[in-house]
Amino acid sequence: MSPPDPPSPPAGLEAVFLANRPQLLRFLAARGAGDAAEDLLQDLWMKVAAAPPTRPIAAPLAYLYRAADTLMIDRYRAERAQRRREDAWGDATGPATPGQSDDPAGERVLIARERAAEAQGVLQSLGDRVARVFRRHRLDGVAQRDVAQENGVSLSTVESDLRKASRALIDLKERWDEV
Repeated sequence: MSPPDPPSPPAGLEAVFLANRPQLLRFLAARGAGDAAEDLLQDLWMKVAAAPPTRPIAAPLAYLYRAADTLMIDRYRAERAQRRREDAWGDATGPATPGQSDDPAGERVLIARERAAEAQGVLQSLGDRVARVFRRHRLDGVAQRDVAQENGVSLSTVESDLRKASRALIDLKERWDEV
């Protein structure tokens, strides 16, 4: 019985990735990844490896840098959306006052629940896909391109769905502001 053949050396995009790993890591760190740079580099490889290009890449290193840049933009947008949600929650519950509970008043809780249910109803009235696309992108912070892949639709369909949902929620907020 002969010994197993040694694994073949990496080729193509994987070889370029491995050869330039330290530079890509520095690039992510310089773009603000900080301690998460290593994890983001792993995410980068997982995304690139999961969706191999359909044709040869003329400039594989540039392709990897662009993918890393896109990953950082997606991360920034997700963090920004999370900060907005946290800020909105802080605004809705009001400032902390010594000697008083930080919990919102019962009336505010009821109004918030009613409004959340009304917003949910508005989204659902637009259809399941529109509501799902809106939630995945705006609430979960998933990139539009990824939402399109998850739902098996084009990027322009996702953009159209987001416009519909945003317009409906803006109209709803305007109705609330009139009261």
